[in-house]
Amino acid sequence: MSDDSLLQLGRQRGQEQHLPYAGALTPNEAYSLLQSTPSVILVDVRTNAERDWIGKVAIANEQHFAVQWSLYPGGTPNPDFLTQLQAVTNDHHTVILFLCRSGVRSRHAAKLATENGYTNCFDILQGFEGDKDEHGHRKTVGGWCYNDLPWVGA
Repeated sequence: MSDDSLLQLGRQRGQEQHLPYAGALTPNEAYSLLQSTPSVILVDVRTNAERDWIGKVAIANEQHFAVQWSLYPGGTPNPDFLTQLQAVTNDHHTVILFLCRSGVRSRHAAKLATENGYTNCFDILQGFEGDKDEHGHRKTVGGWCYNDLPWVGA
């Protein structure tokens, strides 16, 4: 699928689901887009502790950025989120793919970025680890890891 087709699919999902940001992509779609379009970036909004202890995506450093949505410990909102996002990209037309653990914080980040002038914000559905299974375990139902996309463990 072409870059334009992937973005259009994500935008269509956004319209169908009445999302307050450009759209949403599956982990496989996001990875394909990142591989084919060097100007697309992924912003991992998980805490530094999550990335350190659980793992992180393994893609080109110039496409992968960490901007915490909330802080560890305590889970308090990151008061510098927008400033740190602006340090990643000042271009409000950059295609930004937001990733978190299960797809909740990334939606909030995409919404806030959109409200502040970023026009191409996409949520990566299911996040890095996906939802919990019937035993309370992650990485077994959906997400980046479940789909065998490149990542490195702690």
